[in-house]
Amino acid sequence: MKHRRSNIEIMADMLRAGCNGNGAGKTEIMYTANMSYYQLQKYLHFLLTQGFIDRLVAENSHFNYRITEKGSRLLKSIDNVLEVLESGVPGDF
Repeated sequence: MKHRRSNIEIMADMLRAGCNGNGAGKTEIMYTANMSYYQLQKYLHFLLTQGFIDRLVAENSHFNYRITEKGSRLLKSIDNVLEVLESGVPGDF
């Protein structure tokens, strides 16, 4: 049975979407992270204001979002915590 993703897992999925050199647009992040537009707006604002992602102007005057060094460190930390939790949880609660 699937569990609901936590806020941390959603942010990690968004950060992964912006890991390539050119970044990712809103639609790509939304589909890659499997989220609604409302969620995207809320989390994107948080990630931008905290410095975990940067907004870049693409060739077509649209914005792309790319993970920053600070965001990369956060993503690595999240992945480490999730790995420990997944390996140490004895069954479902």
